[in-house]
Amino acid sequence: MAAIPILLVHGIRTSASMWRQQVERLRDDGHSVLAIDLPGHGALLGEEFTVEGALREIDTGVTALGGRVMLVGLSLGGYYAIAYAGAHPERVAGLVAAGCSTVPGGPGLAAYRGLARGIRLLPDRGLWLHTTMVRALVPRQGAHDVLAGGVALDVMDAGLRATGTLRPLASLAAYPGPVWLVNGALDQFRLNERRFLAACRRGRLVIVPGATHLVSLAQPQRFTAVLRRVAAELSAGFPAEEAGGEPGGEPGPIVGPGQ
Repeated sequence: MAAIPILLVHGIRTSASMWRQQVERLRDDGHSVLAIDLPGHGALLGEEFTVEGALREIDTGVTALGGRVMLVGLSLGGYYAIAYAGAHPERVAGLVAAGCSTVPGGPGLAAYRGLARGIRLLPDRGLWLHTTMVRALVPRQGAHDVLAGGVALDVMDAGLRATGTLRPLASLAAYPGPVWLVNGALDQFRLNERRFLAACRRGRLVIVPGATHLVSLAQPQRFTAVLRRVAAELSAGFPAEEAGGEPGGEPGPIVGPGQ
C-alpha cells in the first residue's frame, strides 16, 4: 500500500504555517505532505489574489507531489480546492473541503466584504483585531502556528470578490471522486452543507464536535484524526507507482452516504 501524497490549502489571511500540526502527524504516517501559500498570503504576500493565481498555486503543488494527491482545503482554501477538483479530477484522488459549506455570494458575501473594507481603514489595517481574535478563539499552539506565517492584511476584499465568482456546487457535481465535507459543529459556514453534500457524487459529511469555523485549529487532534482516516482509505487504493514528490511546506462522527 502506497502512502498517498497530501496537499494542504490554507484559509484567508493565514498561510501554510497554519497546518503545522497536521503536517507533522501526517508525515509521521509516511505521507509526502505539502502546505502551500495562496497569492497574497505567506511567502506570496505581495501578489494579487485572483482565481487563476490560486488555482495555479494548487496545480504547482500537485505537480510537486507527483501529479495526483489527496487535496485538503480549509475555508478560502476549501473553495479553491473544490474548484480545482472539479476542473482537474484526474489529479485529485480524494477531496477534503473543510469550513466551506456555504455558497459564496449574495447579501452575506456583500456584508463580509463591507466589513473587510471597514477593518482595512483602521490605523493598523486590522492587525491588532486579527491577532486578538485568533488568540481568543484558537488554542495557544494553533494561534502560534497561524500567526507564524504573517497576516495577510490587504487580501480580504480581493479574495472575497474572486471567491464570489466560484460555483462550488457545480464543481462538486463535476468531480467524480470521493469528497469529505468537514465542518465544526459551531461553524457559521455550515449554512448550505446539505446542498453541498447532495451535489457530491460520492460525498460524506463529517461534523467535528466542539469545533468552530477554523476546525483544524480549534480541534486539531480531532481534525487530524479525520485526515488520517481519509488518507488511510485513499492510500489503500493508491498505486505504489503514483506515490512521489517531495515533502515540503510548513511544517467526529461521519454522517452521509456510504457510512
